[in-house]
Amino acid sequence: MAISYHAEDISLPPLKKREVSAWIKKTAATYGKKTGEISYIFCSDEKILEINRQYLQHDYYTDIITFDYSEGDIISGDLFISLETVKTNSKKFQTDCKEELHRTIIHGILHLCGIDDKGPGEREIMEEHENRALALRG
Repeated sequence: MAISYHAEDISLPPLKKREVSAWIKKTAATYGKKTGEISYIFCSDEKILEINRQYLQHDYYTDIITFDYSEGDIISGDLFISLETVKTNSKKFQTDCKEELHRTIIHGILHLCGIDDKGPGEREIMEEHENRALALRG
C-alpha cells in the first residue's frame, strides 16, 4: 500500500513526500480509514480538461479530479491535480500557493473518505473538513 507522486506534462511540485504521505495517513485515520494505493498525478490545465471531458463529460478546467477505487475502510484512488489551476486559485483566493496545493491534495483524500462538495451547503462543510485536515499538518 503506497502513496505515490507523478507528473504528466509538467514538473513535479516541490513536496516533502514523506511528510505529506504521513499527513494523508493521519487525516484518513481521523475518518476511520486506512490508505491503500493512492496516486497523485500533477498535470497541466490542458490535461485536466482532457480528463474532465473524457471521463466526466465536463467541459471546464478544475483543480482536482478524484477517481475513487476505495473498498471498505481502505481508501484508494488516482488524483489528478492541475498545478496551473492551483496557482490560479491561489491568486483568486489570496492564499499562499503551497497552502493552496496542500488544500487541493487533502481535498481529494476527503472525497475518498466520503465527504462531498457538490450539493447545497456541502462546499462549506468540505471547507471545514479541509481546514481541520490542514491543521493536522502542524
